[in-house]
Amino acid sequence: MTRRGGHRRAARLAALFAVALPFALTGPVMAQSEVPATGVEAEEPALAKEARVPEPDGYRMDSYKAPVPTTLGGATVVDIEAAHALWEARTAAFIDVLPRPPKPKNLPDGTVWHEKPRLSIPGAIWLPNTGYGDIADETLTYFRAGLEKATGGDPTRPVLFFCLTDCWMSWNAAKRALENGYSHVYWMPDGSDGWAAAGFETVAVEPEQEKVATP
Repeated sequence: MTRRGGHRRAARLAALFAVALPFALTGPVMAQSEVPATGVEAEEPALAKEARVPEPDGYRMDSYKAPVPTTLGGATVVDIEAAHALWEARTAAFIDVLPRPPKPKNLPDGTVWHEKPRLSIPGAIWLPNTGYGDIADETLTYFRAGLEKATGGDPTRPVLFFCLTDCWMSWNAAKRALENGYSHVYWMPDGSDGWAAAGFETVAVEPEQEKVATP
């Protein structure tokens, strides 16, 4: 190869590197620049949900199975792992407030009604019908008696409320406990179904007493 041919080849290689080098440098940089934007997009639904579901001034009065707030003033909101840690440490009384399923109307004569078992967190006290927004006086009395039993009469003992995922009844019940003088209230929005989905044990439970007042 002549010296002139060598110069021409070197010039061509230099030109190729000059074209390829910006892509080699800017390719990864462009990919990295997309990461923050993706992160922001991932956060937006949670922020939007929080904005869409503010805490009401009082109790939730209807549509109890619906997206819930991420906060409860005066209470501590916990996820499944934090709740499980409290359960393992036995530092909080677990209160289940899922309502009992209503008996179907107009059942044929002689039909035996078998209520579906309630699978709940082991050791929890089930106080059904106490998470409605408006409850009868006898239901409130039942709620107070159940909490007194669960806490040994100590309103400073932590209590944790749950129901199902996106269930306003546990939010209402936790708020009601605060208004009845309980100072360490936890609320677990993920509920017993979230607990089970995380691989933790559930057991069949019975209501705290046989006859429960309806709201």
